[in-house]
Amino acid sequence: MGILITSAMSAKAHGLKNQLNNNNGHIILGDYHDLPQFMLSDKLIKLPDPALASYAHQMLSLCLDNSISIIYVLDNKEAGQLTEARQLFAEYDIEINTDDI
Repeated sequence: MGILITSAMSAKAHGLKNQLNNNNGHIILGDYHDLPQFMLSDKLIKLPDPALASYAHQMLSLCLDNSISIIYVLDNKEAGQLTEARQLFAEYDIEINTDDI
């Protein structure tokens, strides 16, 4: 089970990661804001910009490529887009959690 936490550069994302670390799942932090290239890895990834019309489809593809089954959304822009696409993600057994905003 893979977990994606958005807003990777926020303290809230790192706090949530620490809370979830007891879960045996693979945790990835992601952010759509500019990240220095040297910081990017398999544990910190660049996310698509939620202002793009294709955002939900790009996120779905990213989740499928990385075996993500739960997305913890910590950004309001991302939450709005992903909430609208919740049914699409559910078809692929990907849960969208916006409770931590």
